[in-house]
Amino acid sequence: MLRPRLIPPTDMFPPNPWAVEAVRYDGRMARELTGQAETMFALSNGYLGMRGVTDEGMPVREPGTYLNGFYEYRPIVYGERAYGFPTVGQSILNCPDGTVLKLSVDDEPFTLPEAEILSYRRILDFRAGTLSRDVSWVTPAGKRLNLRTLRLVSFTHRHLAAITYELTAENAEVAVVIASELRNDQPLATDTSDPRLAEGFVGRVLHPTGTQSEALRSILSYRTGSSGLVLGCGMDHVVTADCPLAVRAACDDDLATVVLRGVLAPGGVIRIQKYLSYHYSGSAAPEQIRSQVAWTLDHAVESGISSIVARQRRDMDRFWERADVTVESASPRIQQAIRWNLFQLMQASERAEGHGIAARGLTGRTYEGHYFWDTEVYVLSFLIYTNPPMARSLLKVRYDMLDCARDRARELGQRGATFPWRTINGREASAYYAAGTAQYHINADIAYALRKYVEVSGDVDFLCRYGAEILVETARLWCDLGFFSERMGGRFCIHGVTGPDEYTALVNNNCFTNLMARENMRYAAQTVRMLGRDHPDSFDALVRRTGLDPDEPDAWDQAAERMYLPYDEALKVHPQDDTFLELEKWDFAGTPDDHYPLLLHYHPLNLYRAQVIKQADMVMAMFLLSEQFTPEAKQRNFAYYDPLTTHDSSLSVCIQSIVANEIGLRDKAFHYFNFAVAMDISDIGGNMMHGAHIAAMGGTWLALVYGFAGMRDTGKRITFNPCLPDAWTRLSFTLTVRGQTIRVALSHDCATYSLLAGDGLTLWHSEEGVRLSGAEPSVTKVIRRPAGDDHAAQP
Repeated sequence: MLRPRLIPPTDMFPPNPWAVEAVRYDGRMARELTGQAETMFALSNGYLGMRGVTDEGMPVREPGTYLNGFYEYRPIVYGERAYGFPTVGQSILNCPDGTVLKLSVDDEPFTLPEAEILSYRRILDFRAGTLSRDVSWVTPAGKRLNLRTLRLVSFTHRHLAAITYELTAENAEVAVVIASELRNDQPLATDTSDPRLAEGFVGRVLHPTGTQSEALRSILSYRTGSSGLVLGCGMDHVVTADCPLAVRAACDDDLATVVLRGVLAPGGVIRIQKYLSYHYSGSAAPEQIRSQVAWTLDHAVESGISSIVARQRRDMDRFWERADVTVESASPRIQQAIRWNLFQLMQASERAEGHGIAARGLTGRTYEGHYFWDTEVYVLSFLIYTNPPMARSLLKVRYDMLDCARDRARELGQRGATFPWRTINGREASAYYAAGTAQYHINADIAYALRKYVEVSGDVDFLCRYGAEILVETARLWCDLGFFSERMGGRFCIHGVTGPDEYTALVNNNCFTNLMARENMRYAAQTVRMLGRDHPDSFDALVRRTGLDPDEPDAWDQAAERMYLPYDEALKVHPQDDTFLELEKWDFAGTPDDHYPLLLHYHPLNLYRAQVIKQADMVMAMFLLSEQFTPEAKQRNFAYYDPLTTHDSSLSVCIQSIVANEIGLRDKAFHYFNFAVAMDISDIGGNMMHGAHIAAMGGTWLALVYGFAGMRDTGKRITFNPCLPDAWTRLSFTLTVRGQTIRVALSHDCATYSLLAGDGLTLWHSEEGVRLSGAEPSVTKVIRRPAGDDHAAQP
């Protein structure tokens, strides 16, 4: 169940609306929080990610430098195999680490746990997009030193990271040695008791293919043994000092070093600018990759660190202009937590073009860097409204995987396409079919996100060129997977599937799956007919690519029209599946608090036999397809399923918050939101050390915009029914709709809708149309609390 973990004291981690910062160093707490800090202070741009290991490289829990989509194949080992089981998976690789600069003063290594710290500050700056540290200490001989560092992963130059390092001798002469490294180490052993963690490799993974070294620059290159990807990584330095320096550089297959030696007089300073570049390719030769690394380093050195830092700030300014969410509240932590979530969403997506978004972004190897439904359901709405080009790019990635999905469908004996439950390269990497392959709903999730993107952005060209083909193949899958059941009165049934709730697997007529499949088939049929009517050239191309039969859209419509949806007349709720209500309810009272998440303490069969829910399933359906449920149905379904939900998935509480808000359970909605927004910053799941929960962060945005602001966007109509928590006085955010930018500002009494850019558009405030235009760019409407709103009326 929901429970906060270790929350650092405010005097050590003060609330700051624009940063996460540590303002003092506590050795004991630092050891306990090492893994969490590596995630908290991680940097990424969606292509290149670096965990927040300290500059000295020690202490360390899980060091990591990752490239989106850079993976090696690993064999999937089964005790017993069966037809159609994937035989190989993909796992993101830990690349050579260039963040470490080791320091020795008077022949003694500097490490934080052993040093006598005088002052300390480490700050992840959301406005600057940088990680900086300022530490002063005194040696046993009474010599005071100060070290200031800054680290960034560039949003402008996706292959570039940069570090500044400034060491000052404050009161005495000191002999200094600084060793800058680019090191290829094997990842640490994995705790295999947690199935969510990435598995390790046995033996060498990156095979050397050559090095280059000249002056203060070194470049290493490698090839993976099975996936055949070629990696190049390099470092270069610009050094100035107030004393003569002896310089020694060395480079071999797995380690490049630049060692600087000098004696600093009191007040003397050594300044280092370190540039890191990473490239990889599935087709380029190693020497070509090394050249690309060199060109990136050339450009960085020529630009200089000041220019790179300034450009990073401008990129952050543009992000906050289009994506910031502001909350006025008595709790200063709320705004900090919201911006932490938004900043991580940017870091996971900004330069991810050509790739998906992994479940933990590029902040850790958990789930092996795989892409799930997380992107389409939890992250894409945020991007559709704040960064439409990236939303388009992510959907294009799914299109690029379509041939693999067709192959998988054929392997499973089905028509159309079966998208993988977890993947990097488009091939299924889930070894546990009951909670992997059986989650066919991912097909409909992709179709759902595609429709939302097209309706909100107006990008019909994408639908014509790519989206329609996805829709045809996913609709074919549903039509083939399901059947018209005589026992169910000729209704269309889908058997042997798993819905979002992974504690209930391989069921018949999972209500969420059937509802989403119905929408998938309806939209596919609608799109095919629209192309035939309005875009004949695109329609002809679609027929050539898919072999579309003229009768297929009618078959999809028929299946959608006759879709079976479980319903219990006695309870007047939608059963999660055909037999869910027949199961014994889980013994929550007899379950120890330390046995959550249940998946780590109980065999799947124990879970499958009980009414117990890992994450929102029917509640998720009521959010995504809100218009298809009456208010009374939402209230009854929520009252039944909410007490059965453990929230063992980080994806759960945000959706519960949205639906609780809609049905008038304001206190419960606020309670769930507080857990959602603090999922990582308070380490609620106890596994933040392994990486940030990117989808949960997208869910936080959903809970703000769809929950408290009450936005719904069905059929190109965008409606707001806002109701703020009592603890807040104001909520505001920016949205991009069909190329136009609007600002929504809410208080308890009124809502102000403003057109910031564009020719104008119409929104709805409750059922009242709001027309924004150049002549009237801002309109204010009164907010009326829904009749019967009762904070105490909770299940």
